[in-house]
Amino acid sequence: MITTYREAMRQAIRDAMQRDERVFVMGEDVGAYGGCYAVSKGLMDEFGPERIRDTPLSESGFTGAGIGAAMGGMRPIVEIMTVNFSLLALDQIVNNAATLRHMSGGQFSVPLVIRMATGAGRQLAAQHSHSLEVWYAHVPGLKVLAPATVEDARGMLWTALEDPDPVIIFEHVGLYNDKGELPDDAGAVPIDRAAVRREGSDVTLITYGGNLGKCRTAATRLEAEGISAEVIDLRTLRPLDDETIMDSVRKTHRAVIVDEGWRTCSLASEISARIMEQCLYELEAPVQRVCSLEVPIPYPQHLEQAAIPQPETIVAAAKEVLGR
Repeated sequence: MITTYREAMRQAIRDAMQRDERVFVMGEDVGAYGGCYAVSKGLMDEFGPERIRDTPLSESGFTGAGIGAAMGGMRPIVEIMTVNFSLLALDQIVNNAATLRHMSGGQFSVPLVIRMATGAGRQLAAQHSHSLEVWYAHVPGLKVLAPATVEDARGMLWTALEDPDPVIIFEHVGLYNDKGELPDDAGAVPIDRAAVRREGSDVTLITYGGNLGKCRTAATRLEAEGISAEVIDLRTLRPLDDETIMDSVRKTHRAVIVDEGWRTCSLASEISARIMEQCLYELEAPVQRVCSLEVPIPYPQHLEQAAIPQPETIVAAAKEVLGR
C-alpha cells in the first residue's frame, strides 16, 4: 500500500487507540483543527474529545499533565507543535520525565510519548524551524527517535508506547507529504537499531530524519561518478547504534555525517568522536560533517535552502574525504 508519512503516523495513532483504551492524545490544536500538520485530522470525530484533547497554549502545563497521566497508568501521546516550542516544557521533560525512575529508585516509571515537528524547509522562520534533537539526545532517561520512512513512522510509535520510559519522536516537517510503500502486515519497529538504507563500499553517509532523502539523492549522484556510497539511517538518536555505524565505517574507511543541527556541539560531533574513538585506525580520511550554517534559520526560501544541508554539499563532502 502506498501512503504518506502523515497518513502512516495517523494510522499508528489510530491503531494504538483502538488497541489500548489507556492511549490518548493531547496538545495544541490536535482536536477540532486536526493538528498543526494534519496528523490527527479526523481522530476527534472517531474517538471523541476525551481521548483527543485540545490543550491551552502552555507546553509546560500540558506536558506536565501528560507526565502525571503516565505515572497514573495511562499511555499519553503528547504533541508539541514544534521543537522550538518544546523549550517551554524543558523543565518537565528533562527534570521530571527523564529523572523520575532514577530519583524514585525504580518505583515510578513514566511511559510517555512526546511527538514534535522539527527541521527547516517550510519557510516557517527562526522560531519554528530549528533542529534541536541533540538537546534531548544529551539527556539520560530519554529515548529519542527520528523516523525517516513511512514504515518507521507507522511502526515506531507502536514500540514507543510499550516502553516504560519516556520516548520523544521527532518528525521532520519536510517528510509529512512523502509517499512510500507500507506493507499490509506492517507492525512494530525496533527503536534501538540503525538501518543500512543503501549498500556501498567507498564512503559512509550517516544521517537521520529529513536528510535521509538528500543522502540517497547524493548517493545516486556519486554513483554516476563511480563512487559507491553507503547510507546509514540512524533512526534512533539515543541510544545510538554504534555497532551498525562502526561496521559500515570499517568497510568504507570514510565517513560523512549529515545533520541539520548546527555544527557546534552537534549530534554530528558526537558521532564523529565515537568513530574516532572506535575506528581511528580504520579511517583513511578525517570524518566530515555537513550541518546547518551557524545562523537562525532564515525565512526567505533561497536563504533557508542555503542554510541547511543539500545533496550538492553532501556530494562535495564525500568527494573531499575521497581526495577528489
